[in-house]
Amino acid sequence: MRIEKADEIGFCFGVRRAVDILERVARERGGVETLGAVVHNQQVLQRLAEIGVRVAKGVDDIQGDMVAISSHGVSPQLEEEIRARHIETIDTTCPFVRRAQIVAHRLADSGFLVIIYGDADHPEVKGVLGWANNKGLATLDEKVIAKVDNLPRRLGVLCQTTQIPTHFTGFIKRLIDSVFARDFELRIIDTICHDIRQRQAAALKLARTADLMLVIGGHNSANTNRLAQLCSMATKTYLIETAEEIQPAWFQGQSYIGITAGTSTALETVNEVWLKLEAMKFG
Repeated sequence: MRIEKADEIGFCFGVRRAVDILERVARERGGVETLGAVVHNQQVLQRLAEIGVRVAKGVDDIQGDMVAISSHGVSPQLEEEIRARHIETIDTTCPFVRRAQIVAHRLADSGFLVIIYGDADHPEVKGVLGWANNKGLATLDEKVIAKVDNLPRRLGVLCQTTQIPTHFTGFIKRLIDSVFARDFELRIIDTICHDIRQRQAAALKLARTADLMLVIGGHNSANTNRLAQLCSMATKTYLIETAEEIQPAWFQGQSYIGITAGTSTALETVNEVWLKLEAMKFG
């Protein structure tokens, strides 16, 4: 059995930056709270908890006078609520998410209805909508836009940073078909993370030649689930969070196994999967 990792693997830039900040602050201050999970990966959160990083579920759950904003970012309204309580903030927002926030703010200020191609329940998307002064909506279905009452003629479209580029392109094409007949103005800005784009391309390249792909990452991680979705279009794919989830029966008759991982999956977790697969070869 041959085992190969995708070229792009391990923490992305934004996650590495956020984790580095939290580790430094936790060492300096003996601990730190984060507003929501800094990343959607239980193994990373557990390791951070061991050095004193505590997750506050909401503003009311913050116990100290300092809190870290997660890599997913928050709305300016939520930032103001935190400041009003005299709580210091440490911002670990991913730079690519920050760019999407700025884009949304500028579009809204210019009179556009902001449309985010993304999961409306994801914390990143909620935060970006807040930066649009709540003059927008998030959806993965262009039909939702057509049903908006008194739809403005100026629409600004951006994307959740972890979406699949071809899916965003398809959404735009369908949106154009539905709104151009109404004399609409459409401004499109690609806000997909560069790291995500490269990781998806590397994973898909490997999936097209592998007999089976393992995608490693949190089951509740948006970017990990999209990696699994993308790989499954090319070959048999399993999403696992840890090596313990591997089932030997998956590999019967499979000779070429590919491995990729979400942007918040630590290399230690990837290596544990690799070692278990290697042990299976000789077991």
